[in-house]
Amino acid sequence: MTIWVNEQIDPCGIVYSCIACCDETAAHECHQTWLNNLSDQQKQEGWIATLRTVDSWDDVPVNALKLSV
Repeated sequence: MTIWVNEQIDPCGIVYSCIACCDETAAHECHQTWLNNLSDQQKQEGWIATLRTVDSWDDVPVNALKLSV
């Protein structure tokens, strides 16, 4: 099973938001939305949006919103 993990990470490296799901299309759409919503100032400050995959729900950060789609 592949689980897609979207994370917004602040300049200190702390995960600010996290959404995990098994639907690749939904994950890419979410990631693109997060990228589009980062302001120029946030980008300059070091905010990032990442998209990665894991093989187990155990590898998803505990604070994630976990979707079954």
